[in-house]
Amino acid sequence: MFEPEWLVEAKKYMGEKEIKGTQHNPLILQFWKDIRRGGIKDDETPWCAAFVGAILERCGIPSSRYESARSYLQWGRELKEPGLGCVVVLLREGGGHVGFVVGTSSNGDLMVLGGNQSDAVNIRSFPRSRVSGYRWPANISREPQSLPALIAQRSESES
Repeated sequence: MFEPEWLVEAKKYMGEKEIKGTQHNPLILQFWKDIRRGGIKDDETPWCAAFVGAILERCGIPSSRYESARSYLQWGRELKEPGLGCVVVLLREGGGHVGFVVGTSSNGDLMVLGGNQSDAVNIRSFPRSRVSGYRWPANISREPQSLPALIAQRSESES
């Protein structure tokens, strides 16, 4: 199965998490720099868009270069259905969330690899009712593959 290079890159950071207190994870601060938002100097600022953007940039794909998850609704090209590795923008109270779709759970929820999911990089389950949009890099001509079934690790009502 073809796995987009940005998913391979994103998986390298599984388990990275915020540092509680006055210290900050230098990798999360680097994510901000990678999307040209180096003025953000903490790991408490919601960083899901910084994670997605940094991963794309590290693979030579221009990101939205913005700190808002919803900025990805204008990025790349729209997909009607999710595909392996697509960017998904999700609704949440007070804002949005963004990550990479890696599969579906047994109940049909989306499995999303993302940053700032319970303050860490991990894979979590999200209901499709929260989806605002699916996006694919504009400069990648290969279409995404269909989603594999994965075992749900935990449903996220908030991220």
